[in-house]
Amino acid sequence: MTIHSTSEASEAYIALGANLGDREGSLKAALKRLNQHEQIEVTRCSHVYETEPVGYLDQPQFLNMAAALRTTLAPEALLQEMLSIESQLGRVRDVRYGPRTVDLDLLWMENQHFDTPELTLPHPRMQERAFVLVPLSDVVPHNEESSGLRQFITAALQDIDGREGIRLWTTNVWDGGSELSES
Repeated sequence: MTIHSTSEASEAYIALGANLGDREGSLKAALKRLNQHEQIEVTRCSHVYETEPVGYLDQPQFLNMAAALRTTLAPEALLQEMLSIESQLGRVRDVRYGPRTVDLDLLWMENQHFDTPELTLPHPRMQERAFVLVPLSDVVPHNEESSGLRQFITAALQDIDGREGIRLWTTNVWDGGSELSES
């Protein structure tokens, strides 16, 4: 899928996670559904990492990854599409930070700052989460346009605990986008 009016499109970064059922299959299905939306293109995906649960510990290990998107959707509309995909893939929200078939978090969106009850951008806790920062580091390019986000990730990774609980699972679950950035 190609977004034809790239001047109107924004780059967004999302985190994906799953720890119930076919974890890898759920990540692939979420990416496919995102990419099938006429206003969303999955452009780059990180490696997939197996990680320890955070917060609520009595649950299976997660598979986590990050993806870069090009979208003409407003941040709130992108979030609603992500929540809809979670629901379609069986996400149930009964335990905070509990087990889930899939979890999609909007982390950052080009030139967007929000603080509403539904959405805060940039994501307020991403700098505390190695399971978000390590995959995100895979997809944020090393260029001038992304230099602020790249510097933020690099600084946060220097100060974060929990990196030892992150193990490479696979290098690629997405065939539709381009390869990883050089990180």
